[in-house]
Amino acid sequence: MIKEMYKDDQPYEKCLEFGAGALSNAELLAVMLRTGTKGKSALELAQELLGEAGGNNGLLNIHYFTLQKLKTIKGIGTVKAVQILCLSELTKRLAKTNAKEGLQFQHPSSVAEYYMEDMRHQKQEHMKLLMLNTKSKLLGETTISKGTVKSALVSPRELFIEALEKNAVAIILIHNHPSGDPSPSKNDILLTKRVKEAGELIGIELLDHIIIGDNCYISFAKENIL
Repeated sequence: MIKEMYKDDQPYEKCLEFGAGALSNAELLAVMLRTGTKGKSALELAQELLGEAGGNNGLLNIHYFTLQKLKTIKGIGTVKAVQILCLSELTKRLAKTNAKEGLQFQHPSSVAEYYMEDMRHQKQEHMKLLMLNTKSKLLGETTISKGTVKSALVSPRELFIEALEKNAVAIILIHNHPSGDPSPSKNDILLTKRVKEAGELIGIELLDHIIIGDNCYISFAKENIL
């Protein structure tokens, strides 16, 4: 009731009085933008931005915006576009930092949670190689493929050269499906088989292959298809 006393174009004042939790998505974004443009308040600009991103689901889709795409929206110049991109990156880092506290490479759910925000918003498939020591501690990670994950595009030889350089004794493969469906394709299964067999020959164990979907995942080890 008292909240209704605030006009729709006063999100900053509303936040001061009732806290950030009382603000809508558009109001929160308007506070970040600070100012609007000629004939358009910051809140109206924020609402338009969310509309461009997909309405009620637009908050997540902001992750997909590029600098060029943002600048096509009237009222969004370089400064505001950079602010939005930095806000998007900050939210991903916050989620990753929170997940890192419980990160255990022996548990697929822990690994998937840690990489979820980094990978589920990608428009192309990205495959990462995680290299571990004898205590399952991360020695390093590298992106080994971008685009379509096909066995012909990911060379087990190059993959294990990376692992040997790090003195890894075990590895985990992790990649995303932009469709949001983490179900493994025939290429995913074939690649996993080839990497596992190659690893057995040189003494580097493939612990898991995790596929990231839209806030969901599939673990080859957990599903007993490794």
